[in-house]
Amino acid sequence: MTSIASVTLEVDDPAAARRFYSSAFGLDRQVRVRASEAPAAGFRGFTLSLVVSQPADVNALVDAAVEAGAATLKPAARSLWGYGGVVQAPDGTIWQVASSSKKDTGPATRRIDEIVLLLGVADMAGSKRFYVEHGLAVAKSFGSKYVEFATGSGSVKLALYKRRGLAKLVGVAPEGTGSHRLTVNGDTGPFTDPDGFAWATASETASL
Repeated sequence: MTSIASVTLEVDDPAAARRFYSSAFGLDRQVRVRASEAPAAGFRGFTLSLVVSQPADVNALVDAAVEAGAATLKPAARSLWGYGGVVQAPDGTIWQVASSSKKDTGPATRRIDEIVLLLGVADMAGSKRFYVEHGLAVAKSFGSKYVEFATGSGSVKLALYKRRGLAKLVGVAPEGTGSHRLTVNGDTGPFTDPDGFAWATASETASL
């Protein structure tokens, strides 16, 4: 089964980004950073999601992110599917923090159950076919709206969403130009997908 060991975010200030992700989310192994001056404007075409067990953990992580310098795009609130909020890190990366539960079962732990990389794509059928041809197995599929792949226990999960729909979901305009400022590090690749998202082998980025 194909797995994603980590994602690498390209940022202006790697030291500041590392401090933010450690302080806000306690992340280091699955989210890496490296310096880049590649131009990027507007929506970068992807989001990262932290899936947690209860609303208290959503609130704790969102509050920690804002305290560490993130901007609130959508305040944490209940929805039809659960409870969640959206923040934008100082480096520009958009993060969703969500729980399928609408009720707390205990005090906040800030424990993250899953990290999900959502790629905004122009052609869902074409992108789905591309990833299947590169060794990923479909775990869930909802027509032209959403596809989730099986990426192995403990790895970053991968899902596809229509680009305009993903932008609407997180509360930003869908337009964007320049670099995605993202590299996906897995046990397949290297390659670049139809929407310009770059993949590298995990061994190539292990020293970052």
